Amino acid sequence: MTKTKKSGKFYLALVIFSLVGQVAWVVENMYLNVFIYKMFNASAEAISLMVAASAVAATVTTLIIGALSDKLGKRKIFICGGYILWGISIWSFALIRTDVINALFPAAVSAASVGVSLVIIMDCVMTFFGSSANDACFNAWLTDSTDSTNRGSVEGINAMMPLVAILAVFGGFMGVNQDLQDSWTLIFGVIGTAVLLLGVAGFFLIEEAPAKTAVGGNYFANIFYGFRPSVIKSNTRLYTTLIVLALFNISISIFMPYLILYYTVTLQMENYVLIFAPAIILAATFTGLYGKVYDRAGFKTAIIPTMALLMVGYVILYFFRATAPVFIGTLLMMCGYLGTGAVLGAMVRDYTPENKAGMFQGLRIVAQVLIPGIVGPAIGAAVLKNAEMIVNSDGTSSFIPNRNIFLAAFVAAVVTWAVIAPLMKLTKKK
Repeated sequence: MTKTKKSGKFYLALVIFSLVGQVAWVVENMYLNVFIYKMFNASAEAISLMVAASAVAATVTTLIIGALSDKLGKRKIFICGGYILWGISIWSFALIRTDVINALFPAAVSAASVGVSLVIIMDCVMTFFGSSANDACFNAWLTDSTDSTNRGSVEGINAMMPLVAILAVFGGFMGVNQDLQDSWTLIFGVIGTAVLLLGVAGFFLIEEAPAKTAVGGNYFANIFYGFRPSVIKSNTRLYTTLIVLALFNISISIFMPYLILYYTVTLQMENYVLIFAPAIILAATFTGLYGKVYDRAGFKTAIIPTMALLMVGYVILYFFRATAPVFIGTLLMMCGYLGTGAVLGAMVRDYTPENKAGMFQGLRIVAQVLIPGIVGPAIGAAVLKNAEMIVNSDGTSSFIPNRNIFLAAFVAAVVTWAVIAPLMKLTKKK
């Protein structure tokens, strides 16, 4: 089958919107954890609650907005308008600071507890705008704009962006003292502005998928279309892939909320970005190229090596603390993480019913965000329940993440294999 070629304008929109969107998600998935840990001494349970609340918000938003974009036959307005509001909501975190809290809530028993609560609430607000723009509509637009001949390649580029975003954010702010409130004001201001400006630029960059037409039927019924037993029965491969995606992301979500804290607090890597950055660059390059393996050889050939890399990475990170093996373990883990994500993402797009991409984005978020966002961090918090504590300079205490998060992630990856095996039998792509 001849590969369908995409225009340079399509790839420009893909790279920019995917990258900046992932930069914004870095704020949520990694930076907010560090923010409430450093500014408000948040516990592992509080971090787990924030991740879970955000996952619920993302899922509900994607179900509602995805179905609405199908109903209207429009993606562009949701993507661009959503990015603009997303940027403004990121800016709002600059106002969540101890001096502002004390001024607004003078009777509060603890400014720290109020700060944690406000961050969790605003995280859900930010997630609403971000999921409307990115999870629901940008991803539906990608599905609309690609086909089975090029989805692996496109998803390879899309899947590499989370690590490129981490590199951009942590590398860009490497010299910023994260123990200072003014540093966070700078971080939220810069990233919020970048997201907002891209939303404006999107009106000139994004073109609606050529064959996109409005979906009929009752809108509220369409929101839950993907949960109908008849739909599940007629799309067995899609739903089996979604189960694998959920289990895989549970494994990732066990350690990811605590990864940066593990490097900086547990391993005392002050310049961890200098170690982290090369691993990210290599893993991102690997993933960008690896998507072609799925296009050419199919699911079975593509999934086995990446899952193996992920699990070997876990093993190394569990057993070693020295810089060199931690770098190797991080590199293998990231290659496995992004590579597997690219393969599963392409599979989901391939098996999504035509002209119903918006309605099925909610299901993708259930598998990719909701279930992992609740189960994964909860497992991580349980593993860290009796973690060692340290006393901070202000007399407060904080937990120290330990290597057991990688052991728990490895066990979850083993469970994932139990579902991958039957999926290989169902899948006969190429």
